[in-house]
Amino acid sequence: MTIRWVLFILLFVVAALFSGGQDRNARSVSGSRSPVLARNGMVCTSQPLATAAGLRILQQGGNAVDAAVAAAAVLNVVEPMMTGIGGDVFALVYWSKTGELAGLNASGRAPYAMDLEYMKKKGYDRFPEHGPDTVTVPGALDGWVALVERFGRLKMEQVLAPAIEYAENGFPVSEIIANQWASEIDLLRKDEWAAKTYLVNGRAPSHGEIVSNKNLGGTFRKIAAAGRKAFYEGEIAEKIVRAVRAKGGVLSARDLAEYKSEWVQPISVNYKGYDVYELPPNGQGLTALIMLNILEGLDLKAWGHNSADYLHHLVEAKKLAFADRGRYIADPGFARIPLERLLSKSYAAARRKLIQPEKAAEEYKPGEMEQSDTVYLTVADKDHNVVSFINSLSSMWGSGIVAGDAGICLQNRGALFSLDPKSWNKVEPHKRPLHTIIPAMVMKDNRPYFSFGVMGGDNQPQGHVQVFLNLVEFGMTVQEAGEAPRFRHTAGRLGLESGIGPEVRRILDLRGHTVVTMTDGYGGFQG
Repeated sequence: MTIRWVLFILLFVVAALFSGGQDRNARSVSGSRSPVLARNGMVCTSQPLATAAGLRILQQGGNAVDAAVAAAAVLNVVEPMMTGIGGDVFALVYWSKTGELAGLNASGRAPYAMDLEYMKKKGYDRFPEHGPDTVTVPGALDGWVALVERFGRLKMEQVLAPAIEYAENGFPVSEIIANQWASEIDLLRKDEWAAKTYLVNGRAPSHGEIVSNKNLGGTFRKIAAAGRKAFYEGEIAEKIVRAVRAKGGVLSARDLAEYKSEWVQPISVNYKGYDVYELPPNGQGLTALIMLNILEGLDLKAWGHNSADYLHHLVEAKKLAFADRGRYIADPGFARIPLERLLSKSYAAARRKLIQPEKAAEEYKPGEMEQSDTVYLTVADKDHNVVSFINSLSSMWGSGIVAGDAGICLQNRGALFSLDPKSWNKVEPHKRPLHTIIPAMVMKDNRPYFSFGVMGGDNQPQGHVQVFLNLVEFGMTVQEAGEAPRFRHTAGRLGLESGIGPEVRRILDLRGHTVVTMTDGYGGFQG
């Protein structure tokens, strides 16, 4: 290996692990932990056991893709309220042999029997947050298999072995996970199999308690032996359908049997020499790219990191991008999304002119077109392959429904559909809803520079932009970029982490922002 390549690996596998949901105070950057460096690969996840599993796979001869799927499977076991094969997956894969950047959309579709009329007959005026009608076809498992079959070196039996081990033999519950487990205990108690599978004598497991999930371990063994068919056809599929229909849903065997993930072309913008890649709709990665295009024309560095001027313009750019998100992001199989226009520099320049430097806008309209709880992980290996990977049940414990004794918690991603008949994101048969989970990758001179993700629903594009700018505009390390205080703008309120000082808050308030202080933080980070 040449010195040039050693330096390159050190550059792109610098990893940061920041536990999600914690407030970043003023000492977060100055007191930041040192970045981690490696020469032969790195695995970055939200949980040490998952990270160890990914490293074990690399040591056994697997590559970055094998390790990413292995880590995701372990996270299904040790962070079951966040992720798993009952959810969806999006991934970006950089393949060093060819220089290709491949995108995978493994998000689920609505049942064939679900449409606006069905929801109207059930008396809904908006989608429920949980329950059978929020369950879309779980796409994660098909995504895992697609990734390993196309890029992996190992068999699924080897890739799933660490997850099976923890599921069958047990694992110690960490403090944060114990708290999250207990926070939605009432939802688990509403479903017979959720309570049987994920509660211990009716209670959430305690910090340090050893917990197993033999049912899920058995499901993983069947998948390891028979592949995707074990999940989308036969006994496991029957259990998924039975669990949803028993609660009044309409998911069918056909919905599962016909499911297939999709390889897609990533979308990108160039920000001052850095090519920032996201996945195209139905995910919201487009939103982050629109924000960056708007911000590129501003002298952010001159204002200073997290100054009032800096934050004001980021928030206004967010409002503009989210106005377009609400209008234009949907399943591209059901709508012609004007990607070229939305990603153009001329469109960004026109939108940028709408920002008033001293006044916050109450709202922005979408731009006019010329018509014609979640886990993220990233892995790099010694061959310079890089995976940016996100897997989610949508909200904590998803729909609240567990598929019988299969141990699978089913997602509630369908809750993001609209019941507005004019919306591009309205519910329709076999349609994918707007998705909040978005992996990202930054390229410099056609090589991976930064692979990263931020958890937290609508916070994800806002978090992507903030972390990226911390790195590129302000010269922070990867660790510092993730630990710097953040903002989150949602529902007309601007939440600021405690590390953003009182004078900045005062100025933003005077400019018309509704400023609130939150102490639980805005999303985790791995990069």
